[in-house]
Amino acid sequence: MLPAANAHTMSLDLAEISSQVARGAHAVVVMDGAGWHQTGGKLRVPANVTPLRLPPYAPELNPVENVWAYLRSNKLANRVYETYDDILDACTETWNWFTSQPERITAIASRPWAQVTQ
Repeated sequence: MLPAANAHTMSLDLAEISSQVARGAHAVVVMDGAGWHQTGGKLRVPANVTPLRLPPYAPELNPVENVWAYLRSNKLANRVYETYDDILDACTETWNWFTSQPERITAIASRPWAQVTQ
């Protein structure tokens, strides 16, 4: 069984993102209203990371919603899995396939109104 997401695991995710940010740079992480995205004294946000919190009920503003829609439509739709492990294997294979294509991720998740300018 996969562990449930919580503030601790989200804090670990943010720490990993932080470790990949170039020295002197800053990362902005888009977050929806999930409970583990809330600070509430438990979520630890590194100094070089700023959460960009989306308004409630606005999936069209959340780039990851486009990622999930793409994966469902192109890799995970209309399939029947016999076991839970088959589902995990399919999801792992799909995620590895997807993450090996940074240009596709950029195309799906980019927003013209959220570009870095110099």
